[in-house]
Amino acid sequence: METALTKLTGVRHPVVQTGMGWVAGPRLVSATARAGALGILASATMTLDELRRAVREVASRTDAPFGVNLRADAGDARDRVRIIIDEGVRVASFALAPSRELIAELKDAGVIVIPSVGARRHAEKVAAWGADAVIVQGGEGGGHTGDVATTVLLPQVVDAVDIPVIAAGGFHDGRGLVAALAYGAAGIAMGTRFLLTSDSTVPDAVKTKYLAATVKDVTVTTAVDGLPHRMLRSELVDSLERAGRTRALAQAVRRAAGFKKISGLPWSRMIRDGLAMKHGKDLTWSQVLLAANTPMLLRASMVEGRTDLGVMASGQVAGLIEDLPSCEELVGRVMSEAGQVLGALPRACSPTRPFP
Repeated sequence: METALTKLTGVRHPVVQTGMGWVAGPRLVSATARAGALGILASATMTLDELRRAVREVASRTDAPFGVNLRADAGDARDRVRIIIDEGVRVASFALAPSRELIAELKDAGVIVIPSVGARRHAEKVAAWGADAVIVQGGEGGGHTGDVATTVLLPQVVDAVDIPVIAAGGFHDGRGLVAALAYGAAGIAMGTRFLLTSDSTVPDAVKTKYLAATVKDVTVTTAVDGLPHRMLRSELVDSLERAGRTRALAQAVRRAAGFKKISGLPWSRMIRDGLAMKHGKDLTWSQVLLAANTPMLLRASMVEGRTDLGVMASGQVAGLIEDLPSCEELVGRVMSEAGQVLGALPRACSPTRPFP
């Protein structure tokens, strides 16, 4: 299936695996790339050396195009951009809108720039700055998210910009791909669906939690870091939402001490990061402390398998997923389903008003 996304990036199928921290490592990304979709490495949880090694590992496993996701607001963002350019990575994606200068630097080096956005105005801004495409995530998506559904946000953005738009938030099968194409998107991006594959390195016990979840078990909470965050309901989420400010702060300090031991970060660094996050935001001190440690909260679940200590970011679509296919099986299934749906559409139309 050829779309503006496949033509832009050189992948065979208009499907993107998103850059999920602690999840989208070399094994998942290379498996996605070999399946013909666009795999994206999550670099925010990697050191610079780890990023370079990860890029080289993916390149050693496949000749197919892949990308790297990074935070535009990271202090070492330019160093990460340099690695992407030096190592010949095909695509750079961003969790936050990159600056005009970063976009220009990447494009001058021949790298395709695809920021993720959650509002029409953000898409218009990065398009004006030269972004090659955008990933648009509706409120159904996992992690930090907005409150506008994909079916409302997607057509707004498609109508507002003249670059390829990739739909994210609520997608897991071929029917969703066809629906996104009908709205004018050039493809779909999936996070939770790729997390729940046999190629994902997420511990089996954590995958079991996702597979057992219903749609109602996926919640949006501000209790973790003060921002709307979609995740599986867990012991940690319940305790934070029940706790008053004093109790929540005590819990945050206790958990932060545990994550400090795991991460090796000094208290001074954690406090400094927390103060930076509090600036200009109405956050409680417990939220500040947890916000500074959100990567470690994710690591506890996604790497260590500690569902009692960590958070499990998740799209609502987790409630519809029941199996753990390989990336090759998943992408093949999505494309096969999409073909079947497209083939059935003309027959479903009225004879007097045939499908165009």
